[in-house]
Amino acid sequence: MELTVKLKEVLIERGMSQVELAEKTGLTRTVISELATNRRTSVNREHITKVIQALDISDMNKIFEVK
Repeated sequence: MELTVKLKEVLIERGMSQVELAEKTGLTRTVISELATNRRTSVNREHITKVIQALDISDMNKIFEVK
């Protein structure tokens, strides 16, 4: 079983770039890029909290998927 972050899909759906999300969250572009491409081996709760707040996500299924 694998947990994936569907950030890339959400950004496309919202018409937002990774750079815009980085600016809105205060996270680095590298962090956003690694989350969007699932290159992170662990997920920092603080980072995810900033992302879901910036994207106004209330349903975790919107951003996470278990495969």
